[in-house]
Amino acid sequence: MRSSLGYVLIGLCLASSAAYPQSVSPAIVPPAIYSDPPVDTAHPAAMRVLHIPSHGVLINGLLYSPAGAGAHPTLVICHGLPGNEKNLDLAQAVRRAGWNAVTFNYRGSWGSPGSFRFAQNLQDADAILAYLRDPLNAKLGIDTKRIVILGHSMGGWVAAHTAGHDRALQGTVLISMADMGLVAARPRAEAVAEMADDMETLADVTPESMVDEIKAHAKQFLVAGAAPGLAQMPVLVLTANDHLASHADALVAAIKAQGGTRVTSMHVDTDHGWSDHRIALQSAVITWLAGLH
Repeated sequence: MRSSLGYVLIGLCLASSAAYPQSVSPAIVPPAIYSDPPVDTAHPAAMRVLHIPSHGVLINGLLYSPAGAGAHPTLVICHGLPGNEKNLDLAQAVRRAGWNAVTFNYRGSWGSPGSFRFAQNLQDADAILAYLRDPLNAKLGIDTKRIVILGHSMGGWVAAHTAGHDRALQGTVLISMADMGLVAARPRAEAVAEMADDMETLADVTPESMVDEIKAHAKQFLVAGAAPGLAQMPVLVLTANDHLASHADALVAAIKAQGGTRVTSMHVDTDHGWSDHRIALQSAVITWLAGLH
């Protein structure tokens, strides 16, 4: 079902293929969106800089940890191309809801060392999860049995592929996902022009080299290959009024074809960055996370 989503989510209904969760349909915005949690002086909320090993370099990351003792469920947020929208408002809201939020920058982007490559983004996501699960990093307060990966745009592609083979994840969230395998099918001139607009902060690439990479790996990059794994876990798929909704729709169909019964999808009348529906986005994600078991 596709419907518009209002500012306070009145009457929000999401299409779900099963009763897990039944829906993400709060009558009002969750309190974590608009109110600070109680202060815990013994175990306060914090932000910690992370230096995460990935294939010989240390990539940049941040951990937004909530107040309270013990390990917390954790949302890993994968940014898009190049990552101008990092969804830090979502990270803060998730923290107020009692979750850790982890953001990071792929190799060769936003100051992380190395060269930017699409295939390496997938490796970096795996490296993040390995780092968070490492017993040596228990001080970070990560509940390793309750990790969800989320991605926006190209980051949705990263999240889908990662969740497709990492069965230990509790679920995945895809926001305006861009399937780089499908992007590769576009005419070369069109794809090069699009990449030319998405190169801020990216190291050691050109629009042409970026298109060459996705075309050389178009088959492997298709997210449909992740459908068997995604069919084994809860998935929240959020689409907007951009040219990418069909990418997510195709993945939802592929997951269902693999027997997936825990995929929830929603379409919202907003732009690719959800510019006028940020509270709605936060509310949908937090409500869905609260329904996980």
